[in-house]
Amino acid sequence: MNRCTLAQSPVLRYTIPVAAKKTTSSSRIYVVVGTDDGQVREEALKLWNDLTKGVEDGFTHEVFEGSAANAMEAVDICARTIEALQTYSMFGGEKCVWLKGATFMGNDRTSEAEAALDSVEKLHSILSAGLAQGVSFLLSAAKIDKRRRFWKFLGEAASVQIFDKIDMGVDGWEGQVASLVEEKAKPLGLEFDDDALELFIMQAGEASGQIANELEKLSLFLGDCKQITLEDVRAIVPLSRAGVIFETGKALQAGNASRAISLIDEQLELGESAVAIIRASIIPTVRNLFMSRILIERAKASPFNYRDFESAVNRLPASEKAWLPQKKSGDGVNVYPLFMSAKGAQLFTLAALQKIMYATAKADKLLVTSGLDERLVLHRLVTEIASAIITPQKSLRK
Repeated sequence: MNRCTLAQSPVLRYTIPVAAKKTTSSSRIYVVVGTDDGQVREEALKLWNDLTKGVEDGFTHEVFEGSAANAMEAVDICARTIEALQTYSMFGGEKCVWLKGATFMGNDRTSEAEAALDSVEKLHSILSAGLAQGVSFLLSAAKIDKRRRFWKFLGEAASVQIFDKIDMGVDGWEGQVASLVEEKAKPLGLEFDDDALELFIMQAGEASGQIANELEKLSLFLGDCKQITLEDVRAIVPLSRAGVIFETGKALQAGNASRAISLIDEQLELGESAVAIIRASIIPTVRNLFMSRILIERAKASPFNYRDFESAVNRLPASEKAWLPQKKSGDGVNVYPLFMSAKGAQLFTLAALQKIMYATAKADKLLVTSGLDERLVLHRLVTEIASAIITPQKSLRK
Protein backbone atom coordinates (compact mmCIF):
# COMPACT_ATOMS: atom_id res chain seq x y z
CA MET A 1 0.00 0.00 0.00
CA ASN A 2 1.26 3.49 -0.85
CA ARG A 3 2.18 5.26 2.38
CA CYS A 4 0.20 8.31 1.29
CA THR A 5 -3.03 6.35 1.63
CA LEU A 6 -2.38 5.19 5.18
CA ALA A 7 -4.57 6.60 7.95
CA GLN A 8 -2.78 8.99 10.26
CA SER A 9 -3.38 9.96 13.85
CA PRO A 10 -4.90 13.40 14.36
CA VAL A 11 -2.37 16.21 14.57
CA LEU A 12 -2.62 18.48 17.58
CA ARG A 13 -3.86 21.81 16.23
CA TYR A 14 -3.79 25.25 17.76
CA THR A 15 -5.50 28.46 16.79
CA ILE A 16 -2.98 31.06 17.82
CA PRO A 17 -2.48 34.31 15.83
CA VAL A 18 0.99 34.73 14.36
CA ALA A 19 0.68 38.45 13.78
CA ALA A 20 -0.93 41.23 15.74
CA LYS A 21 -2.63 43.75 13.44
CA LYS A 22 -4.01 47.24 13.84
CA THR A 23 -5.77 48.98 10.98
CA THR A 24 -7.37 52.34 10.30
CA SER A 25 -9.68 52.62 7.31
CA SER A 26 -8.69 56.16 6.27
CA SER A 27 -4.92 55.74 6.57
CA ARG A 28 -2.64 55.86 3.53
CA ILE A 29 0.38 54.99 5.66
CA TYR A 30 1.17 51.29 5.96
CA VAL A 31 3.72 49.67 8.25
CA VAL A 32 4.93 46.06 8.29
CA VAL A 33 7.44 45.43 11.05
CA GLY A 34 8.79 42.57 13.16
CA THR A 35 11.70 40.32 14.00
CA ASP A 36 10.50 37.58 11.64
CA ASP A 37 12.30 38.89 8.56
CA GLY A 38 10.81 36.35 6.17
CA GLN A 39 7.24 37.08 7.19
CA VAL A 40 7.82 40.84 7.09
CA ARG A 41 9.22 40.63 3.54
CA GLU A 42 6.40 38.38 2.37
CA GLU A 43 3.58 40.45 3.83
CA ALA A 44 5.12 43.78 2.75
CA LEU A 45 5.42 42.51 -0.82
CA LYS A 46 1.78 41.38 -0.82
CA LEU A 47 0.73 44.80 0.43
CA TRP A 48 2.91 46.54 -2.17
CA ASN A 49 1.29 44.53 -4.96
CA ASP A 50 -2.15 45.46 -3.65
CA LEU A 51 -1.29 49.16 -3.42
CA THR A 52 0.35 49.34 -6.86
CA LYS A 53 -2.17 47.04 -8.55
CA GLY A 54 0.70 45.29 -10.25
CA VAL A 55 2.08 48.42 -11.97
CA GLU A 56 5.89 48.09 -12.02
CA ASP A 57 6.94 50.56 -14.74
CA GLY A 58 9.65 52.28 -12.65
CA PHE A 59 7.91 55.67 -12.92
CA THR A 60 4.50 55.48 -11.26
CA HIS A 61 5.70 54.11 -7.91
CA GLU A 62 9.05 54.24 -6.11
CA VAL A 63 10.97 51.78 -3.92
CA PHE A 64 13.92 52.75 -1.71
CA GLU A 65 16.11 50.07 -0.13
CA GLY A 66 16.35 50.95 3.55
CA SER A 67 19.53 49.12 4.52
CA ALA A 68 21.97 51.70 5.92
CA ALA A 69 25.52 50.84 6.96
CA ASN A 70 25.94 54.15 8.77
CA ALA A 71 24.12 57.32 9.75
CA MET A 72 24.97 59.22 6.57
CA GLU A 73 23.42 56.48 4.44
CA ALA A 74 20.31 56.70 6.63
CA VAL A 75 20.20 60.47 6.01
CA ASP A 76 20.39 59.92 2.24
CA ILE A 77 17.68 57.25 2.25
CA CYS A 78 15.30 59.41 4.27
CA ALA A 79 15.96 62.44 2.05
CA ARG A 80 15.16 60.51 -1.14
CA THR A 81 12.05 58.99 0.48
CA ILE A 82 10.78 62.42 1.56
CA GLU A 83 11.42 63.84 -1.91
CA ALA A 84 9.42 61.00 -3.47
CA LEU A 85 6.53 61.54 -1.04
CA GLN A 86 6.40 65.20 -2.03
CA THR A 87 6.50 64.49 -5.77
CA TYR A 88 3.41 63.55 -7.76
CA SER A 89 3.37 60.54 -10.04
CA MET A 90 4.90 61.30 -13.46
CA PHE A 91 1.71 60.16 -15.17
CA GLY A 92 -0.72 61.38 -12.52
CA GLY A 93 -3.03 59.14 -10.51
CA GLU A 94 -2.12 57.00 -7.52
CA LYS A 95 1.46 56.79 -6.29
CA CYS A 96 3.00 54.56 -3.62
CA VAL A 97 6.42 55.03 -2.03
CA TRP A 98 7.99 52.01 -0.29
CA LEU A 99 10.83 52.42 2.22
CA LYS A 100 11.86 48.79 2.16
CA GLY A 101 13.67 46.99 4.97
CA ALA A 102 14.70 50.07 6.94
CA THR A 103 17.55 49.24 9.33
CA PHE A 104 18.00 52.61 11.05
CA MET A 105 14.88 52.89 13.20
CA GLY A 106 15.78 50.54 16.03
CA ASN A 107 18.12 51.08 18.98
CA ASP A 108 21.48 50.14 17.46
CA ARG A 109 24.46 52.45 16.98
CA THR A 110 23.43 53.70 13.53
CA SER A 111 19.82 54.25 14.56
CA GLU A 112 20.81 56.28 17.62
CA ALA A 113 23.23 58.54 15.77
CA GLU A 114 22.05 62.15 15.87
CA ALA A 115 21.99 62.48 12.07
CA ALA A 116 19.83 59.37 11.68
CA LEU A 117 17.46 60.49 14.44
CA ASP A 118 17.06 63.89 12.80
CA SER A 119 16.30 62.30 9.42
CA VAL A 120 13.65 59.97 10.86
CA GLU A 121 12.13 62.97 12.66
CA LYS A 122 11.93 64.85 9.33
CA LEU A 123 10.13 61.85 7.80
CA HIS A 124 7.81 61.86 10.80
CA SER A 125 7.03 65.56 10.24
CA ILE A 126 6.22 65.01 6.56
CA LEU A 127 3.90 62.10 7.34
CA SER A 128 2.18 63.82 10.25
CA ALA A 129 1.52 66.90 8.10
CA GLY A 130 -0.47 64.71 5.74
CA LEU A 131 0.33 63.12 2.39
CA ALA A 132 -0.80 64.65 -0.90
CA GLN A 133 -3.95 63.27 -2.45
CA GLY A 134 -3.29 59.96 -4.17
CA VAL A 135 0.07 59.35 -2.43
CA SER A 136 0.52 56.43 -0.04
CA PHE A 137 3.53 55.30 1.98
CA LEU A 138 4.67 51.78 2.88
CA LEU A 139 7.36 51.16 5.49
CA SER A 140 8.84 47.75 6.25
CA ALA A 141 11.48 47.17 8.93
CA ALA A 142 12.76 44.54 11.31
CA LYS A 143 12.88 46.92 14.25
CA ILE A 144 11.38 50.24 15.20
CA ASP A 145 12.17 51.71 18.61
CA LYS A 146 8.78 51.75 20.32
CA ARG A 147 9.88 54.40 22.82
CA ARG A 148 10.09 57.13 20.21
CA ARG A 149 7.48 59.61 18.95
CA PHE A 150 7.66 58.16 15.45
CA TRP A 151 6.35 54.77 16.56
CA LYS A 152 3.60 56.34 18.65
CA PHE A 153 2.53 58.37 15.63
CA LEU A 154 2.48 55.27 13.42
CA GLY A 155 0.40 53.42 15.99
CA GLU A 156 -2.24 56.16 15.80
CA ALA A 157 -2.11 57.14 12.12
CA ALA A 158 -1.00 54.07 10.17
CA SER A 159 -2.20 50.59 9.31
CA VAL A 160 0.29 48.49 11.25
CA GLN A 161 1.13 44.80 10.95
CA ILE A 162 3.58 43.23 13.40
CA PHE A 163 5.25 39.89 12.69
CA ASP A 164 7.61 38.88 15.48
CA LYS A 165 9.36 35.54 15.77
CA ILE A 166 7.69 33.15 18.17
CA ASP A 167 9.44 33.24 21.54
CA MET A 168 10.86 29.75 22.07
CA GLY A 169 11.46 30.58 25.72
CA VAL A 170 7.72 30.80 26.43
CA ASP A 171 5.66 27.78 27.42
CA GLY A 172 3.60 26.43 24.55
CA TRP A 173 5.88 27.79 21.80
CA GLU A 174 5.66 24.40 20.06
CA GLY A 175 1.95 24.87 19.51
CA GLN A 176 2.47 28.32 18.02
CA VAL A 177 5.13 27.01 15.64
CA ALA A 178 2.90 24.05 14.74
CA SER A 179 0.15 26.48 13.79
CA LEU A 180 2.57 28.47 11.62
CA VAL A 181 3.96 25.33 9.94
CA GLU A 182 0.49 24.04 9.07
CA GLU A 183 -0.49 27.47 7.73
CA LYS A 184 2.57 27.49 5.44
CA ALA A 185 2.12 23.83 4.44
CA LYS A 186 -1.52 24.15 3.38
CA PRO A 187 -0.96 26.01 0.07
CA LEU A 188 1.55 23.31 -0.91
CA GLY A 189 -0.95 20.55 -0.11
CA LEU A 190 1.41 19.10 2.50
CA GLU A 191 0.24 17.20 5.57
CA PHE A 192 2.35 15.87 8.43
CA ASP A 193 2.30 12.66 10.39
CA ASP A 194 2.34 13.41 14.13
CA ASP A 195 5.99 12.55 14.77
CA ALA A 196 7.07 14.22 11.53
CA LEU A 197 5.50 17.52 12.59
CA GLU A 198 7.15 17.36 16.00
CA LEU A 199 10.60 16.77 14.49
CA PHE A 200 10.09 19.40 11.79
CA ILE A 201 9.31 22.00 14.48
CA MET A 202 12.54 21.18 16.29
CA GLN A 203 14.59 21.16 13.09
CA ALA A 204 13.26 24.20 11.24
CA GLY A 205 12.88 26.52 14.23
CA GLU A 206 10.53 29.48 14.59
CA ALA A 207 11.51 31.71 11.63
CA SER A 208 8.84 31.68 8.94
CA GLY A 209 11.39 32.08 6.13
CA GLN A 210 13.30 28.98 7.20
CA ILE A 211 10.04 27.06 7.65
CA ALA A 212 8.92 28.03 4.13
CA ASN A 213 12.27 26.97 2.64
CA GLU A 214 12.20 23.56 4.31
CA LEU A 215 8.57 22.97 3.27
CA GLU A 216 9.44 23.82 -0.33
CA LYS A 217 12.29 21.30 -0.24
CA LEU A 218 9.99 18.64 1.16
CA SER A 219 7.38 19.38 -1.51
CA LEU A 220 9.95 18.94 -4.29
CA PHE A 221 11.29 15.77 -2.67
CA LEU A 222 7.86 14.17 -2.28
CA GLY A 223 6.51 15.03 -5.70
CA ASP A 224 2.90 13.90 -6.02
CA CYS A 225 2.91 12.34 -2.57
CA LYS A 226 2.13 15.11 -0.07
CA GLN A 227 2.04 13.10 3.20
CA ILE A 228 5.19 13.91 5.20
CA THR A 229 6.60 11.11 7.34
CA LEU A 230 9.28 11.14 10.02
CA GLU A 231 11.78 9.64 7.58
CA ASP A 232 11.06 12.39 5.05
CA VAL A 233 11.94 15.06 7.62
CA ARG A 234 15.08 13.19 8.64
CA ALA A 235 16.15 12.92 5.00
CA ILE A 236 15.58 16.53 3.94
CA VAL A 237 15.62 18.92 6.92
CA PRO A 238 19.10 19.60 8.39
CA LEU A 239 19.58 18.26 11.90
CA SER A 240 19.80 21.08 14.45
CA ARG A 241 20.91 20.81 18.08
CA ALA A 242 17.28 21.00 19.19
CA GLY A 243 16.49 18.32 16.64
CA VAL A 244 19.21 16.04 17.99
CA ILE A 245 17.81 16.42 21.50
CA PHE A 246 14.31 15.67 20.25
CA GLU A 247 15.41 12.69 18.14
CA THR A 248 17.41 11.19 21.02
CA GLY A 249 14.41 11.53 23.31
CA LYS A 250 12.05 9.92 20.76
CA ALA A 251 14.47 7.04 20.25
CA LEU A 252 14.62 6.46 24.01
CA GLN A 253 10.83 6.53 24.28
CA ALA A 254 10.53 3.93 21.52
CA GLY A 255 13.28 1.72 22.95
CA ASN A 256 15.40 2.23 19.83
CA ALA A 257 18.78 1.88 21.51
CA SER A 258 20.82 1.80 18.28
CA ARG A 259 19.34 5.10 17.06
CA ALA A 260 19.84 6.80 20.44
CA ILE A 261 23.42 5.57 20.73
CA SER A 262 24.20 6.67 17.17
CA LEU A 263 22.93 10.20 17.89
CA ILE A 264 24.84 10.36 21.18
CA ASP A 265 28.07 9.22 19.52
CA GLU A 266 27.67 11.83 16.77
CA GLN A 267 27.33 14.57 19.37
CA LEU A 268 30.33 13.34 21.36
CA GLU A 269 32.43 13.32 18.19
CA LEU A 270 31.35 16.90 17.50
CA GLY A 271 32.69 17.93 20.92
CA GLU A 272 29.45 17.95 22.94
CA SER A 273 30.02 16.95 26.56
CA ALA A 274 28.41 13.82 27.99
CA VAL A 275 26.99 15.85 30.89
CA ALA A 276 25.31 18.25 28.44
CA ILE A 277 23.81 15.31 26.52
CA ILE A 278 22.36 13.56 29.55
CA ARG A 279 20.95 16.77 31.02
CA ALA A 280 19.56 18.19 27.78
CA SER A 281 17.99 15.01 26.39
CA ILE A 282 18.03 11.90 28.58
CA ILE A 283 17.05 13.33 31.97
CA PRO A 284 14.10 15.41 30.62
CA THR A 285 12.90 12.42 28.58
CA VAL A 286 12.98 10.02 31.52
CA ARG A 287 11.41 12.57 33.87
CA ASN A 288 8.54 13.30 31.46
CA LEU A 289 7.93 9.59 30.83
CA PHE A 290 7.71 8.99 34.57
CA MET A 291 5.31 11.90 35.16
CA SER A 292 3.16 10.97 32.16
CA ARG A 293 2.89 7.35 33.32
CA ILE A 294 1.65 8.51 36.72
CA LEU A 295 -0.89 10.87 35.11
CA ILE A 296 -2.17 8.08 32.84
CA GLU A 297 -2.66 5.74 35.79
CA ARG A 298 -3.83 8.08 38.53
CA ALA A 299 -5.53 10.93 36.66
CA LYS A 300 -6.83 8.72 33.81
CA ALA A 301 -5.27 11.18 31.36
CA SER A 302 -5.78 10.13 27.74
CA PRO A 303 -2.49 9.87 25.81
CA PHE A 304 -4.33 10.25 22.48
CA ASN A 305 -6.14 13.58 22.87
CA TYR A 306 -4.42 16.71 24.13
CA ARG A 307 -7.56 18.44 25.38
CA ASP A 308 -8.65 15.36 27.32
CA PHE A 309 -5.15 14.96 28.75
CA GLU A 310 -5.02 18.63 29.77
CA SER A 311 -8.47 18.48 31.36
CA ALA A 312 -7.52 15.42 33.40
CA VAL A 313 -4.41 17.17 34.70
CA ASN A 314 -6.30 20.35 35.53
CA ARG A 315 -8.91 18.39 37.50
CA LEU A 316 -6.27 17.16 39.92
CA PRO A 317 -6.18 18.83 43.35
CA ALA A 318 -3.56 21.55 43.68
CA SER A 319 -1.54 19.43 46.10
CA GLU A 320 -1.20 16.67 43.47
CA LYS A 321 -0.08 19.09 40.74
CA ALA A 322 2.54 20.97 42.70
CA TRP A 323 5.32 18.52 41.77
CA LEU A 324 4.60 18.69 38.05
CA PRO A 325 6.55 21.11 35.79
CA GLN A 326 5.00 24.56 35.98
CA LYS A 327 4.65 27.21 33.29
CA LYS A 328 7.14 30.06 33.49
CA SER A 329 4.20 32.42 33.70
CA GLY A 330 3.20 30.71 36.95
CA ASP A 331 -0.41 30.05 35.92
CA GLY A 332 -0.49 26.26 35.98
CA VAL A 333 1.10 23.02 34.82
CA ASN A 334 3.14 22.95 31.61
CA VAL A 335 1.07 20.14 30.12
CA TYR A 336 2.36 20.03 26.53
CA PRO A 337 5.70 18.17 27.07
CA LEU A 338 3.96 15.67 29.34
CA PHE A 339 1.34 14.92 26.70
CA MET A 340 4.03 14.50 24.04
CA SER A 341 5.64 11.84 26.26
CA ALA A 342 2.38 10.08 27.12
CA LYS A 343 2.31 7.63 24.18
CA GLY A 344 5.87 6.54 24.91
CA ALA A 345 5.09 6.23 28.62
CA GLN A 346 2.59 3.47 27.84
CA LEU A 347 5.45 1.21 26.77
CA PHE A 348 6.87 1.22 30.30
CA THR A 349 5.49 0.12 33.65
CA LEU A 350 5.61 2.65 36.46
CA ALA A 351 7.97 0.38 38.38
CA ALA A 352 10.33 0.20 35.40
CA LEU A 353 10.34 3.98 35.06
CA GLN A 354 11.16 4.36 38.75
CA LYS A 355 14.22 2.14 38.25
CA ILE A 356 15.20 4.12 35.16
CA MET A 357 14.95 7.37 37.15
CA TYR A 358 17.43 6.02 39.71
CA ALA A 359 19.70 4.67 36.97
CA THR A 360 19.70 8.04 35.20
CA ALA A 361 20.54 9.91 38.40
CA LYS A 362 23.37 7.45 39.05
CA ALA A 363 24.74 7.89 35.51
CA ASP A 364 24.66 11.67 35.85
CA LYS A 365 26.62 11.45 39.09
CA LEU A 366 29.18 9.11 37.51
CA LEU A 367 29.73 11.50 34.62
CA VAL A 368 30.41 14.35 37.02
CA THR A 369 32.44 12.64 39.74
CA SER A 370 34.13 9.56 38.27
CA GLY A 371 36.78 8.94 35.65
CA LEU A 372 34.76 6.29 33.82
CA ASP A 373 34.53 6.37 30.04
CA GLU A 374 31.69 8.81 29.27
CA ARG A 375 30.62 6.96 26.14
CA LEU A 376 30.37 3.71 28.08
CA VAL A 377 28.25 5.32 30.83
CA LEU A 378 25.78 6.75 28.31
CA HIS A 379 25.62 3.55 26.25
CA ARG A 380 24.90 1.48 29.33
CA LEU A 381 22.12 3.86 30.42
CA VAL A 382 20.50 3.85 26.96
CA THR A 383 20.59 0.07 26.87
CA GLU A 384 19.00 -0.13 30.33
CA ILE A 385 16.19 2.22 29.24
CA ALA A 386 15.52 0.27 26.04
CA SER A 387 15.49 -3.09 27.81
CA ALA A 388 12.81 -1.84 30.24
CA ILE A 389 10.19 -1.47 27.50
CA ILE A 390 7.34 -3.96 27.70
CA THR A 391 6.06 -5.75 24.62
CA PRO A 392 3.10 -4.21 22.72
CA GLN A 393 0.90 -7.11 23.87
CA LYS A 394 1.56 -6.18 27.48
CA SER A 395 1.33 -2.43 27.04
CA LEU A 396 -1.31 -0.59 28.97
CA ARG A 397 -3.00 1.17 26.04
CA LYS A 398 -6.56 2.22 26.71
